[in-house]
Amino acid sequence: MNPLRPDTGDPITSVSTPAPIIDENIMARNIARVQTYMDEHGLAFRPHIKTHKIVAVAKAQLAAGAVGINCQKVTEAEIFADAGIGDILITYNIMGPEKIGRLAALNERISALKVVADSHATIEGLATVFSDRKPLTVLVECDTGGGRCGVQTPEEALALARQIIKSAGLSFGGLMTYPKPGSAAQIESWFSQALSLLSANDIACPTVTNGGTPSLFQAHEVRSATEHRAGTYVYNDRAMVRAGHCTLEDCAMHILATVVSRPTADRAIIDAGSKALTSDLLGFEDFGYVVDYPEAVISVLTEEHGTVDLSACTGRRPEIGEKVRIIPNHTCVVSNLFDEMIFHRNGNVTRVEPVAARGMVW
Repeated sequence: MNPLRPDTGDPITSVSTPAPIIDENIMARNIARVQTYMDEHGLAFRPHIKTHKIVAVAKAQLAAGAVGINCQKVTEAEIFADAGIGDILITYNIMGPEKIGRLAALNERISALKVVADSHATIEGLATVFSDRKPLTVLVECDTGGGRCGVQTPEEALALARQIIKSAGLSFGGLMTYPKPGSAAQIESWFSQALSLLSANDIACPTVTNGGTPSLFQAHEVRSATEHRAGTYVYNDRAMVRAGHCTLEDCAMHILATVVSRPTADRAIIDAGSKALTSDLLGFEDFGYVVDYPEAVISVLTEEHGTVDLSACTGRRPEIGEKVRIIPNHTCVVSNLFDEMIFHRNGNVTRVEPVAARGMVW
């Protein structure tokens, strides 16, 4: 028995800190809201599990109507395959025989594994291993303005599609992008040109998959897309509030922290540092939103301490021993910092779920 692990029914205020706590009602509302939108617009929805890394949450998303899941690494996908999920898209250029060997084994035991590629080298590496195995579906990753991975032109997408089709053991699965937010017109123009080229060359394109949470509710404006992927929406965070995707009331994840010191009237120290809140700023000047004290500023993080500037607070200020709730800047990274997530409803613990894919980074 772990005395620091809460039991079902315990008040959330009794949880040992620092701890990520997930509001069941808000999470369920987020899942339903996005799936309803996708259904209304005839888009297949594929949640990215990098945000939660929890099997039970992925199954809730699938039960709501998702067609499958999106993973980022092979070992991450293996966790969900072990749990019986068979439709997995890995949106990453997978390089190296050790990774591709694991990928081949994964492909043998699930029904619908898919990966992406944005170079001849990636495709050649896959073909070397898959030429005499169960065929692997490969999508071409396209840079429609996001400025990360992806072919730069529709003509390059056509060239890679041809290479995939000619490669023994590989099957062309379509086009994929992770775009910059608010660029629906640009994405649509890019995809339209690529689809015209594929059609002119008698190449069928089964899937056109778009992605991202910040502009999720503009997904229907990318008319060529057949599918959308998003991860952060399930919990939401401070960055998604700033992006206009949601409100503070839609943030299901809070970090529960305890005030462990009050060295001065204007300074509090909490037990949540960079190992709990992450050092991700994402353009903010501080490290999270203190729900109970909105004027407070988490100004500095060290590994185990957070320094909170209280100088702008009017009225009551937190005391030593008090527990406060913080909305993180970036919820996805928080998930990779903890072994377990504590779920609650109406102030009481409902369950504790292992973050099963934590640390699965290749």
